Amino acid sequence: MSTSRGRHRRTRTLSAAVAAAVAAGGVGVWAAAAPDDAGAAGAVVVSTTAQLEEAFAAAGPGTTIQLRGGTYYPAKSLKSQADGTAQRRITVTAHGSEKPVVDGSKLPAGEWLVAIGGDHWTLSGLTFRNSRAHGVVVTSSVGGIFRNLTTHGNGDSGFTLRGEGTRDNLIENLDSYGNYDAKNHGQNADGLAIKFGSGTGNRVVGARLYNNADDGVDLWQWASPVRIERSWAYGNGVNRWKDPAFEGNGNGFKLGGGGASAAHVVTGNAAWDNSKHGFTENSNPGALRLHRNTAYANDASGYYFATSPSRLSRNLALDNATGAVKLSPRVVSAANTWDTGRARPAGLRNTDPTSAYGPRRADGSLPATTFLATGTPDIGAEMK
Repeated sequence: MSTSRGRHRRTRTLSAAVAAAVAAGGVGVWAAAAPDDAGAAGAVVVSTTAQLEEAFAAAGPGTTIQLRGGTYYPAKSLKSQADGTAQRRITVTAHGSEKPVVDGSKLPAGEWLVAIGGDHWTLSGLTFRNSRAHGVVVTSSVGGIFRNLTTHGNGDSGFTLRGEGTRDNLIENLDSYGNYDAKNHGQNADGLAIKFGSGTGNRVVGARLYNNADDGVDLWQWASPVRIERSWAYGNGVNRWKDPAFEGNGNGFKLGGGGASAAHVVTGNAAWDNSKHGFTENSNPGALRLHRNTAYANDASGYYFATSPSRLSRNLALDNATGAVKLSPRVVSAANTWDTGRARPAGLRNTDPTSAYGPRRADGSLPATTFLATGTPDIGAEMK
């Protein structure tokens, strides 16, 4: 959101609880200018839910909130419309190498666990789980960095970007899994949703989006290009919740829908074991670009691009239930496995995904694996 709109430019004061923590020199330490300075920056280390709620609500340009390891149970949504700036970001992060978890199981029904409507936020090293609605929702925001996050077990999508003017956000090394919307029988809960809005420069890198009720990635009604790189979507759309009226879609990468036209760029990704397509335009009429992706053992097509003028190059499709591809005559298809007539590259030797399910590397990047790796730059995802 633009900083020119005059939102939330109010003076901030700290509560007695936080002030006491400062005085004690213990779990909460604020470093800030005078309370009547509207641009005051602060930093706080929190170890209780009350401190987290207080710090989140008070955040402004330059604030850093560090969460100690443990589990936090907010009683209301962690909401903020505050803007940081490119030079003075608002940062919410783990304290050192600790592993904080923010659990939404005590939220009222329908409340999102985290709702951010400001610019230049950073969230990193945190887990958000068990909301009865959405996990993390970022709306009409600019310049966000969302790195090394986990969202799971939420009652709608794990992580969502939405709204007009949502631009230049980076989602890196996200694990989002096991999200299920019971009230809609799994129809809406995606691992990552970039929906109902527009804005350029949004980028997804190194995500694992798996075992969600609906899709791994869903770009429904997003009217601007999104770039998705080196991410994996698997096991989506399977009825793990024993819902007799289950309606989850189960695409790995759903790249449109709802009438929006956008030329998304999708490169170096893999989709496997999804209950529908690996990659689909989903009626997006834009000229999408898919390069060096891999679709393996999905329950429908590897690539479903039945209407768009997209370009697919050097992609791999193997053992998908209804075939490698469904392509419009308008699609430009070049040097893919179905073009070469060689379905399985000689260098592809490992179809056991076990290593891909392991822990991430120390820097948060995807685990080392030879699963589906082709050993050549000529075709398919590198799987790293």
